[in-house]
Amino acid sequence: MASPWLSLWDYSILILLRPLLAIAFTLSLIFLGWVLAWKLVLGHVPLAQEIRKSFRKKPVKQKPPPRRLSRFYSAVLNSTSGS
Repeated sequence: MASPWLSLWDYSILILLRPLLAIAFTLSLIFLGWVLAWKLVLGHVPLAQEIRKSFRKKPVKQKPPPRRLSRFYSAVLNSTSGS
């Protein structure tokens, strides 16, 4: 005949393991709901798209090659500083 009293192992499962599993299950459902909402709805909202783009690191633009006038003025500057 089984003992009516719970053993130490049963108490540890009841007090520690079950609440931890319940919290993990709840958080996983919240996370899954957020991912589904983002993929199906929020990804198409313009405000959410702007926020997502602001987190990306923007590439650095390279300096354009010198144009005709800038080459002319740099040549004039070099010739006047050399004389």
